[in-house]
Formats: sequence, C-alpha cells, structure tokens
Amino acid sequence: MPSFMLNCSQLISADNPFIDELPLWIGSSGKTVIKSPNCSPKQRKTLCRRITEPQRTTTVENMAEKIYLLAYHVLFIMFVWAYWQTIFTKPLNPLKEFHLSHSDKELLEREDRGESQQEILRRLAKDLPIYTRTTSGAIRYCDRCYVVKPDRCHHCSVCDKCILKMDHHCPWVNNCVGFSNYKFFMLFLTYSLLYCLFVTATDLQYFIQFWTNGLPDTQAKFHIMFLFFAASMFSVSLASLFAYHCWLVCKNRSTLEVFRAPAFRHGTDKNGFSLGVSKNFRQVFGDEKKYWLLPVFTSLGDGCSFPTCLMNPDPEQPASPSGNAAIKSDGETHLFPAKPLRESQSRLLSNGLSWAESEGTGNKDCQGTINPAMTMEKET
Repeated sequence: MPSFMLNCSQLISADNPFIDELPLWIGSSGKTVIKSPNCSPKQRKTLCRRITEPQRTTTVENMAEKIYLLAYHVLFIMFVWAYWQTIFTKPLNPLKEFHLSHSDKELLEREDRGESQQEILRRLAKDLPIYTRTTSGAIRYCDRCYVVKPDRCHHCSVCDKCILKMDHHCPWVNNCVGFSNYKFFMLFLTYSLLYCLFVTATDLQYFIQFWTNGLPDTQAKFHIMFLFFAASMFSVSLASLFAYHCWLVCKNRSTLEVFRAPAFRHGTDKNGFSLGVSKNFRQVFGDEKKYWLLPVFTSLGDGCSFPTCLMNPDPEQPASPSGNAAIKSDGETHLFPAKPLRESQSRLLSNGLSWAESEGTGNKDCQGTINPAMTMEKET
C-alpha cells in the first residue's frame, strides 16, 4: 500500500493531504504505521497523539467548559429544589390550644356586647403565650377559623386559613409564605437570582457579538438576544426583592408587619420581635451552618410563640412555671415569653446583651402606655 512508504515526518506534516484520513485508516492497521522503522520514538509518540486525540471542537475537554456546566447544573438543581419546597410545603396553622372549643364558640356567639366577648377571649388567652393585641388593645381573634390568634399569625383570604407568621400570599408560588416555608422562599430568591445572573454573564459575549455582526446569520442569534434580555430583566427584579427580604430577616419583620407594626399592651412597636441581626438570622435559618444553603427546614421555634423585646411586663400574662423573670441590660427590661419555649427558642434568649437592635434603635419610642379600650376587633 503506498501509504506504508510514507515516513513519519511526512505523516505528521501540516500540509500532508492524507493526514485527515489517517485516524480512519489507522483503526484497522495502525500498528503497522506506528512501528515503521522510519519513525523515531519521538515521531512515533507525536503521530500517536495526532491520530488518537479527539477534536477539541466537538468534545468537552476544556476545563472552563466543565466548570461552566458544573456551575450551571448546581444552580439549576438548587433553584428547582428551593422552588419545589416553597410551593409544596404546607403553611402551618395555629395549634389546637389556640382553637376555641364548641362550648366556647356557643358562649361567644350568644354574647352581643363587645366587652363581654372580650372578657371571654381574655379568659381563654390568659394561659397562652400571646403578647400582641389589636390596635385598640383587644385580643386578636379570627371569627372564621375560631382561633385566638398567636403572635404574628394572620388570616389569609386566599387560603381561607390562619397562617403562622404569615409574610404574604405569593401568586408566583401559589402558596402562603409563612413560618413553615419562609426559609425556602429566601433560598428560592437566592438561587433564582444567582441563576439569572449566571445566564446573563455567560450570554454577554454573544450578545455583544450580535450587535457587532460577529455571529452567523441564523435564527439562533435572535434566541441569544431574547435570552439576554429575559435573564437581565429577571435579575433586576429579583435583586430588589431579594434585598428587601434580606432587610426583613435582619429586622425580624414580615411584610405585613412593615405595613402595620405589631401592637403590644404598651402600644405598637415595630422592633418588638427583633433580637439583633445574628439571632434574627438564626431564627429563620437555624443554628446549623451546614444547612443554611439547603432547602431543608431548620427554622427555630414552633411558629406560635416568639421571643419578644418588651419594655413593660404584660399584667394579663401569668408568670411562667419555670420561673419567668425579666432580664435587665443597658437600662432596659426584657421579658421571656410566658410559656416555656422549646430548646431551639430558648437558645435565642441565652444572651441578654443581644436583645437590642445593633443600631441602638430598638425600643426608644416605647412609652409604656396601655390602651384601655376593650371593644371587639377582628383582624385579617
């Protein structure tokens, strides 16, 4: 065969017209050429590498491409996981201790006067860990669910249920965002923002080529333009929403509490539940750092009772059986919740110095006044 007479220098030369056909021909009798006496060991090694290497343009051999694919799929999987958890995690409702019994319902319905109804609710709520009131000082009660509302609990008109630590009802996930899935919602915003930023950054070079006529004249270039605009616009909207909810986490507030500050016996206090940035963050994401970035439930507490930062004790709340006492630090008095908390909540109260907000604006506006109005008031 004439090809056997070619020496190695001819085989590996750049202008050899047969070099592109060598891999196909070598497949059946490659050893004959490689072991040709005309080939030196160095030329034989070069020839083997030239023949057996796959084309770089059709394989994922480049390290940058591997990193790109790995980062893309990690962000995509975490985004879908967090989105799934946010959608399908059922919002928690108040515990049975907050529900009225059948006899209490009938007794409450028979009373026509608001003051009499309020007296009944006060009797039912005296053993419950409740600190918040309506703006008029009445016990928070839901006449649709027949429950004495726990702190930070609100009735969702879409779900027609009382949701623990309700933040808002989100149409994008078709679910209420509250105590049970607020961490998942935060991670959903985090990974969706990172995903959109990643797509925007990797598509930028091709978007520039589109305007400089550096791309082939095919329909694919319009797909690149649409992808860049969609990813960049979603990035802007998600960044603003993510920043807003990060601020809420640091302040230990919900969206509803921003529009209407929680009311206590001494009056409204927008920072009533704030324990400091660090403990506020841990209340949502938990104490275990290894789970902070995973869409698994690690929030502290039970959703019905929360550590509060109160200047004045509530005279209607009895002392805790475990020895409820006030903690004084820097001239302020901070009270433990009346009902003993589970261990995860108690850890939030372990350091009295961390009760105040880091900015020092915690409760300067609290006057300690009590609104004597006891008219019946229903909230949503």
